[in-house]
Amino acid sequence: MAKRPPHHDPFNVRTVVAIGIGTAIIFILKRWVSIPTGFPNTNIDTSYGVLGFLSVLYGPIAGFLIGLFGHALNDFTQYGTPWWTWVLTTGLIGGSIGLFWRWFDIESGRFGLKKIISFNLIQLLTNGIGWALLAPTLDILVYSEPANKVYVQGVISAISNTVSTGVIGTILLIAYAASRTQSGSLKREE
Repeated sequence: MAKRPPHHDPFNVRTVVAIGIGTAIIFILKRWVSIPTGFPNTNIDTSYGVLGFLSVLYGPIAGFLIGLFGHALNDFTQYGTPWWTWVLTTGLIGGSIGLFWRWFDIESGRFGLKKIISFNLIQLLTNGIGWALLAPTLDILVYSEPANKVYVQGVISAISNTVSTGVIGTILLIAYAASRTQSGSLKREE
């Protein structure tokens, strides 16, 4: 029988530190390691791969807060004010992916093909719903943005963030799992 990961206390010192460091990493990646798509305010954003990785590592509350704070900090420093509908969507994406942290059990040192496929299906659905539907709809409701503009931005973001999360997030998860000692791999000598 597979051993379940321990209960995740979202406010233990390790997780609080991870939220702070994760926020800084997301901010740095959003600010200086994004690739313009050519469509206004829409980038290929490398931060989503790291957000997916940290969400699997630390759970939904940490994933939500890392995404929310990192995106808000970027918007504050780059534009003077956050675009709250997209900031909230980033937090919800981190939180949604983080909901599956127990199933992935990355600390066990196992992240094989089944988990790789599962991670990518989850992030594809999360990014698709978040960016192609939620963020643009909120933009229309909150900011009275034109639907044709925000849905195009949303679809471009859904595609680029899915690719970023799929490539970067998967590589980070595989590398992290490989660095862990697989449960049951150590035997006591008699």
